[in-house]
Amino acid sequence: MLTLGGEQVEEAVAGAVALLRTATDRDWTAVRAGRLDWDCRRTAEHIASDLIAYAGQLAGRATRAYVPFEITLDDGTDNEGCLHVIETTGALLAAAVRTTPREVRAFHPYPFRSADREGFAAMGITEVLVHTHDIAEGLGLAHEPPAGLCADVLARLFPHVRPGPDPWRTLLWATGRGDLPGRPAVTEWRWRNNLVIDAERLTLQGVTPASAADLAAGGDGGFAWVDSGPYQGTRDAAGMLLKAYEAGTHRPEWGVFVLVRSEDGRAVGAMGFHGPPDEEGRAEIGYDLAEDARGMGYATEALRALSAWSPARRDGTVLRAKIDRANLRSQAVVTRAGYRLVAEDEELLTYELRD
Repeated sequence: MLTLGGEQVEEAVAGAVALLRTATDRDWTAVRAGRLDWDCRRTAEHIASDLIAYAGQLAGRATRAYVPFEITLDDGTDNEGCLHVIETTGALLAAAVRTTPREVRAFHPYPFRSADREGFAAMGITEVLVHTHDIAEGLGLAHEPPAGLCADVLARLFPHVRPGPDPWRTLLWATGRGDLPGRPAVTEWRWRNNLVIDAERLTLQGVTPASAADLAAGGDGGFAWVDSGPYQGTRDAAGMLLKAYEAGTHRPEWGVFVLVRSEDGRAVGAMGFHGPPDEEGRAEIGYDLAEDARGMGYATEALRALSAWSPARRDGTVLRAKIDRANLRSQAVVTRAGYRLVAEDEELLTYELRD
C-alpha cells in the first residue's frame, strides 16, 4: 500500500482492542507481557502513551524535542477503561495524520531526528502491533494482525530488513520478538524513518521501499511531481532500490532521494547513490531532473548538499560520478559541485570528489 495514514492507524487499534477486550476480566497487573519487564497493564498504558505522544509531535509541529507532556490514567481505571484510552489516543493520532500536510516533519530521535506523517503513522501502528503481541503472549491469546499492515510498516520503518514470506513473523523478528530460519537473533533494534537533507531551495527526501515500489511500477511514489516528472531515470533508480531491499542489502543513507522544491512542495527530480561505498571506499552518485525543472541550478544545489552530507564524507569516502561524454550539462553540474575529472574513455568521463 502506497499511502499509510489514519485509516491504517484505526485498523491496527481496532484489531488490538477487539482482541484484548476478550480478556478484560483478567488481572493484567499479575501477568508479565511476553519478553518485556513490564506487566500487561503497564504495556497497555505504554501503547496509549506512544499514540498520544506521536499525535502531539505532529499537531505541535515539534522540531527539536518531544512536546513536554505525558498521559496518565486516573486511579481506579479498569482494563476496559484502559482500552477506551487506547481507542481515544489512536483516534487522535489518526486525526493528526489526516490533517498534517505531507511536507511537515516533526522530531523523532531515531535515526535521522525527524519523521513525516506516514512515519508517525507507521511508528504508531508498530507500537500497537508488537505491544499487543506482548500482552497477548502474557495472557495466552492468539494474535495475528493483517499481513498487509505488517508488510507496510516493514517497508517504511525497516528498509534495512530483508522482507520474508510472512510479514508478521518478519516484524516480530526485526523487533527482537521471534526467530526466523537462517537469520541471527535480534537483541537490539531501531526503526529508520526516511532521511531528509536540506538544501537552499530543495529538500532531498529519502525514498522508502514502499515509495520505490510505486515509482518502479509507474506511479508517483507519493510525491507531487512537476508536469514532466518523474523522469525514467528516477523509476530505474527506484527499481534498483527495490531489488536491494528485497535482497536485504539496501542501506537507506546510501539510497535514492527525491528532490522536492520548498516553495511549492513539487518534486523536480531524483538523486542518490548506486549503493554503499565499495571495498575501495568509493560511492557512485547518479541523478536526473524532470524537463520542466532543468536549467535552474537545482541539480548543482542538490549535488552539493548530498555530497556535503556527513556520512558521505566520513572515513575518506570518495564520491564518484560517471557521465556520458556527450552530456555537457551534467558535466557542468558536477564541476560546479567541486568534482574533478579523473578518468575518461570513448564513452564515459569519470569525476570524483575527495576531501
